[in-house]
Amino acid sequence: MSAPKKVVVFDYGFGNVRSAERALARVGAEVEITGDFDKAMNADGLLVPGVGAFAACMRGLKDARGDWIVGRRLAGGRPVMGICVGMQILFARGIEHGVETEGLDEWPGTVGPLQADIVPHMGWNTVEAPADSQLFAGLDTDARFYFVHSYAVHDWSLEIHNGLLRAPKVAWSTHGKPFVAAVENGALWATQFHPEKSGDAGAQLLTNWIGTL
Repeated sequence: MSAPKKVVVFDYGFGNVRSAERALARVGAEVEITGDFDKAMNADGLLVPGVGAFAACMRGLKDARGDWIVGRRLAGGRPVMGICVGMQILFARGIEHGVETEGLDEWPGTVGPLQADIVPHMGWNTVEAPADSQLFAGLDTDARFYFVHSYAVHDWSLEIHNGLLRAPKVAWSTHGKPFVAAVENGALWATQFHPEKSGDAGAQLLTNWIGTL
């Protein structure tokens, strides 16, 4: 029997680290909550949670050298997963209350206010995922995931001109207007929803991620 995969839930002050730890442990990972640079670099998988404001999360991440850790891990093909604002900061920029903040720019795009009559988007919703998605493998199309957010990415603009590169797989959900709900891009996966709060569907999704480590 193979040893459990070691996952670091990156603790930079902005995330539901305990619920993420419990959810990952439940699906068989060996989990540690830490902001330690070396442990985050050397883990089989790095999970970056995030709650609150985009700008505050970016400040916290940079203070903990998390921006460097994410970049170096991805440069070496080492898996990283972002959740909620931990996904949003992977885009080029976020705009909140008219203030623009630079993100990690792993993907082009702007995180902006949800275009819906009711904000925040809080509760369960379905996700439209690509048929060949690894992230959503084994899940029914009517599986529901738990969302709580007021901002999202509404436009996906990344184009792949190199035939050797695989285009990212983008999943969508709708609250008012469609928005990006999840992305699979090589070693970098991310969800706008909270898999750690999404019951059996979230557990299957985390199991799928652990299976790639």
